[in-house]
Amino acid sequence: MTVLQRYFAAEIIRAAVFVLVAFLALFAFFDMMGQLDSVGRGNYQLKHAFFYIVLSMPGYAYELMPIAALIGTIYVLAQMASKSEFTIMRVSSLSTTQAGFMLAKIGVVFAIATFVFGEYVAPQASELAEKIKQEARGGTLGSEFRSGLWTKDTLRADGVTGEVIGSRFLNVGAVRPDGQLQIVRMYEFDQKFHMRRLLEAAHADYVGNNRWRLSDVAVTEFPEKIETASNVSVVKHDTLEMVSEITPGILAVLFADPDRMKAQDLALYARHLAENKQSSERYEIAFWKKLTYPFAVFVMMALALPFAYLHFRSGGVSLKIFAGIMIGVSFQLLNRLAEHLGILHTWPPFATAILPSVLFLLLAIAALKWVERH
Repeated sequence: MTVLQRYFAAEIIRAAVFVLVAFLALFAFFDMMGQLDSVGRGNYQLKHAFFYIVLSMPGYAYELMPIAALIGTIYVLAQMASKSEFTIMRVSSLSTTQAGFMLAKIGVVFAIATFVFGEYVAPQASELAEKIKQEARGGTLGSEFRSGLWTKDTLRADGVTGEVIGSRFLNVGAVRPDGQLQIVRMYEFDQKFHMRRLLEAAHADYVGNNRWRLSDVAVTEFPEKIETASNVSVVKHDTLEMVSEITPGILAVLFADPDRMKAQDLALYARHLAENKQSSERYEIAFWKKLTYPFAVFVMMALALPFAYLHFRSGGVSLKIFAGIMIGVSFQLLNRLAEHLGILHTWPPFATAILPSVLFLLLAIAALKWVERH
């Protein structure tokens, strides 16, 4: 069995890697066509577009890994079936359960690779790609929004851990690639939503430990009851330190694709939104998808196993590969559909994230039972 396991592993991994590289090359070509329109803006040149596309590939690899495992497994099993190799293995007492366990062991390799790409490689690469693009184009994040970037914060009596005493609405004109905030306005309200302070700063730099250093600051203080204009005071500061739950990591979330973010960042931002009574379903669903998506590899490989039992006189391998591509595309479409329906109907995030995998696993079990009967 060890020799057979190694044979299966070598063939399937080789085929899956080939499929993955082919898909990545296709996506890179389409992305290059899309980036050509941006070449020439500012200092954005062809080399920057090339680096941007290369750094986008880990994200595509993460999304395509289950599909590559599916098509690669189908190709290998179809080849074995066409050459009667799989039939000989079955005659030699290889049961469907044993074949399934062998595929599951191989699936561990793909699942680990999917997790590593999704949690470590793709988020860092995507962030670096956006930074290179913005620096080359001489732009700033958020500058494309007419009113700037908005987010909500909680005011606490003692830093970020004390009693809640109000709320703060933060408006940022733009975010530089190095993380500096430009044209900053902060509207602070008490718990009765009476406006108490307005802070306006030319820019803000993060100094760590939830602290921001504001520069060229004008602080407008509003008393509880405004009787005359003289009750409103304006004080200017060269620099002023502010404590906030908002960090560069949270701000980066606003520009990032949730599917390309770390699970830790998704959990942090979802909690921040929940504490500020904002909708967090999208990020909660993305968080659970991040944790459960590697297990989709096992579902895809289970779907591939029934193809080893199907025999066609001609065109068998190509027909099975085409069927595998259609299954992979259907899985991705159902993933997207479930995410949007989950947000629209406020389904439980975990159930929304795992629903496509469960449905395709049931399909795999039904297909295995059908081929065993026939």
